Amino acid sequence: MGTMTFGAESDEATSHAMLDHFAQAGGTLIDTADVYASGASEEILGRWLAKRSERDRFVVATKGRFAMGDGPNDRGASRAHLTGAVDASLRRLQADAIDLYQIHCWDPLTPLEETLETLDDMVRRGKVRYVGLSNFAGYQLARAVTTARLRDWAPIVSLQAQYSLLDRSIEWELVPECLDDGLGILPWSPLGGGWLTGKYSRQERPEGATRLGEDPTRGLEAYDLRDTERTWRVIEACREVAENKGVSIASVALAWLRERPAVSSVILGARTVEQLDQNLSAADVELTTDERTGLDRVSAPGYPLYPYGFLERYGQETVWERLGTRTEPPPIGV
Repeated sequence: MGTMTFGAESDEATSHAMLDHFAQAGGTLIDTADVYASGASEEILGRWLAKRSERDRFVVATKGRFAMGDGPNDRGASRAHLTGAVDASLRRLQADAIDLYQIHCWDPLTPLEETLETLDDMVRRGKVRYVGLSNFAGYQLARAVTTARLRDWAPIVSLQAQYSLLDRSIEWELVPECLDDGLGILPWSPLGGGWLTGKYSRQERPEGATRLGEDPTRGLEAYDLRDTERTWRVIEACREVAENKGVSIASVALAWLRERPAVSSVILGARTVEQLDQNLSAADVELTTDERTGLDRVSAPGYPLYPYGFLERYGQETVWERLGTRTEPPPIGV
C-alpha cells in the first residue's frame, strides 16, 4: 500500500481506516517516504503502527533523498543528509528499524560509493534491515548493484519504478537487470495516474485540476501527455476484458502488472477506503493466456532499432524474449 495521499489528500482518520482495511485484507507491505506531505505521511503511519499489537507482521518501507529543508545538507544521498534523514524517519515512524530503506532517486552530486557505504553502515547499526533504490536508470542500477557486491556492502534488494500498461519503458533495461541480479520490482503509479480506472473519456477533456494535472510541465502523468491513441487502445482492451470477467478496469490492469517478471508487489495508492477496496479486488483476478497476450500486444511500447533490433538481427536474445512477452513490439525509430 502506498501512502503518498496521507496527510495531503487523505486526513489521518481516513488514512487509518484505509490501513485497517488493508491489514484486514492480508496486506503486509506499506510504502511511504519522508517527503510525502513533508513528513506527515510517516507520522500518520507511525501512529497507526504504534496501536498495532502485530507490528512485526508489516514490512514498512520508506525513502530519502529529496529536500526536507533549505540547508545544504537537507537533501541528496550524501552521508550528511541520509544519516539525519534515517533518524528523522525512525522518529516519525516510531520504529526501531526501517524494514526497507530506499534512495528516492539518483544523486549526481554525491559519489555512489559514499551513498552505498552509508547505507551499509545503517544496516550494520540495525537502523535499516534492507536497502532498495527508486527511479534509477539502467546503468545507474547496474553500477549500484555491482559496487555494493564488490565492496561487500549491504546488497540492493529492490527497485521502485514507474510501471503500468501505459508505461512499460522499464522493460528495456531495468527489468532484465532486476531479473539478472535478483531484485524485486515495486511498481508505482500502476494505474497510470488514474487513467487505467477508466475515469477519463476520449470524447471529453476533464475540466479544472485533476490529480494527475493538466499542465504537461507538472509531470509525466499530465493529461495532455497521456491523451494519445495508444492510451485509448489500452483502456478499451482493459474494458473488454473487465466486462467479460465482471470486474473493474483497474482490476484488470493491476492483475496484468502483478504477473509481470520480477514484480514482487504492486504499490496501491488510494484516497478513500472504497478506492482501496476496488484495487485490492485485483488479487482475485486471474487473466487467461489470450487475455494477457492481447494486453501485451495493445500496450507494446515499441523499441529502438539500436541496439535491440541490431542484436536481434545477429541472433542475440531480445529483451522481449527474456520477459516472456509473446508478441514483440514494433520498432519506434531508426
